[in-house]
Amino acid sequence: MRSIFDFIVEPFGERYNNTVDVGDKELIINNEMSNHQFVNRVAKVLATPISIETEVKVGDLVVVHHNVFRRMYNIKGKEKNSRSFFTENKYFLQPDQVYAYKNKNSWKPIKGYCFVKPVENDNKYSTELEKPLVGIIEYGSGGFKKGDVVGFSPGDEYEFVIENNKLYRVMNKFITIKYESERNEKAYNPSWA
Repeated sequence: MRSIFDFIVEPFGERYNNTVDVGDKELIINNEMSNHQFVNRVAKVLATPISIETEVKVGDLVVVHHNVFRRMYNIKGKEKNSRSFFTENKYFLQPDQVYAYKNKNSWKPIKGYCFVKPVENDNKYSTELEKPLVGIIEYGSGGFKKGDVVGFSPGDEYEFVIENNKLYRVMNKFITIKYESERNEKAYNPSWA
């Protein structure tokens, strides 16, 4: 079965990433259903749309919008699925809700997006751990390649954790500078990622 306009996907793992393993125990880090930060953002593609050509194939993993698998409360306080819900463990996914895909062994961003690693803040007078609005390209497109040091405009980065790496998804058009000179930027990855 295929949809005309949407991908059909299932969560890769559970709908929520609410637990971490600590030694031989499992620790629950969130019990709030509506918190978007703990929603699983990786899906497995079951079917591609009929109406568009795409680089994404059946069986690929994709990085998706946080509302795809999310459960929430409606205006009357009743629990409900997101509008993407199709049937048990299957969801419709609009093409603009896909940000990266993995076929074989490597992640590739969808055209027009980059995934950027945060950079350690070297300002000794700042309490921030990350240097604001600067990063190192991890997965690039449109002339940006892995290892490029870039700057981007404020409020245009969205946080994802992909394979235990904290990354920011930034649209190419919001990357404001590509530093051409040698830089000694060091990637920052928090221990919780």
